[in-house]
Amino acid sequence: MLGIVLATLDGQIISTALPTVVGDLGGMDHFSWVVTVYLLAMSATTPIWGKTGDLYGRKGAYMSSIGLFLAGSVLCGLAQNMVQLITFRALQGLGAGGLMVGALSVLGVLVAPQDRGRVQSVVGVMLPVAFVGGPLLGGFITDYMNWRWTFYVNVPVGIVALVAVARGVKLHTERVKGRIDYLGALLLTVAVMALTLMATWAGNRYSWLSQPITGLGLVAVVSLAWFVRVERRAQEPVMPPGLFRSREFSLAQVLSFLAGAVMVSTINYLPQYMQFVQGASSTVSGMLILPMMLGMLTAQLTAGRLTDRGGLDRVMPISGSAVMVVGALVLLLLGTGTPVALASALTVVMGLGVGILMQSTLLTTLNNATHKDMGAASGTVTLTRTIGGSLGVAVLGAVQSGRMHETLVGRLGSGTEERLTAGGEFTPAVLKNMPPAVRDAAEAAVTSGLRGVVIGATFLSAVAFVTTWFIRAAPRAGSPLADGAAGGEGGGSDATYTDHSRTEGEDRPATPSLRATEQKQPGAGAHATFPREPSQYSPVPDAGAPDPG
Repeated sequence: MLGIVLATLDGQIISTALPTVVGDLGGMDHFSWVVTVYLLAMSATTPIWGKTGDLYGRKGAYMSSIGLFLAGSVLCGLAQNMVQLITFRALQGLGAGGLMVGALSVLGVLVAPQDRGRVQSVVGVMLPVAFVGGPLLGGFITDYMNWRWTFYVNVPVGIVALVAVARGVKLHTERVKGRIDYLGALLLTVAVMALTLMATWAGNRYSWLSQPITGLGLVAVVSLAWFVRVERRAQEPVMPPGLFRSREFSLAQVLSFLAGAVMVSTINYLPQYMQFVQGASSTVSGMLILPMMLGMLTAQLTAGRLTDRGGLDRVMPISGSAVMVVGALVLLLLGTGTPVALASALTVVMGLGVGILMQSTLLTTLNNATHKDMGAASGTVTLTRTIGGSLGVAVLGAVQSGRMHETLVGRLGSGTEERLTAGGEFTPAVLKNMPPAVRDAAEAAVTSGLRGVVIGATFLSAVAFVTTWFIRAAPRAGSPLADGAAGGEGGGSDATYTDHSRTEGEDRPATPSLRATEQKQPGAGAHATFPREPSQYSPVPDAGAPDPG
């Protein structure tokens, strides 16, 4: 859990500190790269970390990613110029790529399918908490301490996480011969980098049809096509093609992409509306979207528990996407005259929809992956959500910029609009002292831009709603892992299990109900059940044996 806290919090905590960081180190031209290089490294290495865990041991891979992330955090805090900071942020991102996928893959092995919803609900809480808590914590640290502590704060949390994983996670890993699909990993990295750079630069530094953007698009398409070809032939593929033979798994990745795009876009552009139109400060604007975050928290906790009860594998994603559509339509009511309390309250519906869909998408992914591919599956769903967020912000940001430009030109004329936006005067603080006509034009422009974002989010939500109807419900039964850990004599949370993540033979689905019938085993507890065939989770007699994983 602490690894997930590190992964989700660090991506947000730097946002409010960046202006001070750039002012201290210099290099405003490289402002965006502090975030971009981190996102590039993290998203490109996420599936690679997942496959590394599948192949060489999930526990070791997870601890390595935490260590690399901590090293990058310390170096970022020690950076003396922007070049050093960007370089160390890349190192930090390399480690961050394994934090989320490492935690999810370990939980996917340790937790029974019928209990995953409850556990993943707690995991899902971390994301919305970080989106709100990160900027608030970053602002507090920057104002009352020093911006370098936005990086140093990761160190004590990371050390606790390392100790907890080393002592509390007991996975006995059977190592077999094999190696990472390096060509596939390289092609995937190139494709993700190209897509992320497109999302970062298009509509901002370059036009959408410029040579750099079209060139990046071509690189992404060629790399992805080559990647698919390589994965079909690789002995140990980064993304096992067999995963996508499951219709539910494939659809879950589409939904993860769409949910990421809607979530990240609304969270990024709603504070701007709160600041420009509602007159809120940066900190208060973050507090005004708390209802959305609370909606996500409530939905993720509830969705996981409801899914655990069975029969709702299909109902929950349909419900989540439907609520997401309603939430987007409700946000269209936001205008220049909307009371601030109402504007804040309207965001809760979107939070509920996104929370339900993201949680059910994660569960669908894990429940339709084999245990030996659990890390690759976790990496895939994390990657699709990250790419969805990046591309969603870029595409809808271009829509927002276009509508804002059109409104400002229509009200103020092209000359005034250019001086206002290019002269560093288009900020909430400066606009407060502008003539009423300029303030009104700015408020109308921001509102129009947000409406464009919401219209795009409505379309994406509608696509998600249609997609969910193609998901088939999959029944789940008891798991020997959870029952052995929770019940019976000598059970408990310290039980040790063998992770047969790469044994030869038939891939076994993560949903035990799809396998053979179960039989009772004496001495395993009143409710413990075990498959008639050899289980992928074989209890290790000596719980105190050293853990090679």
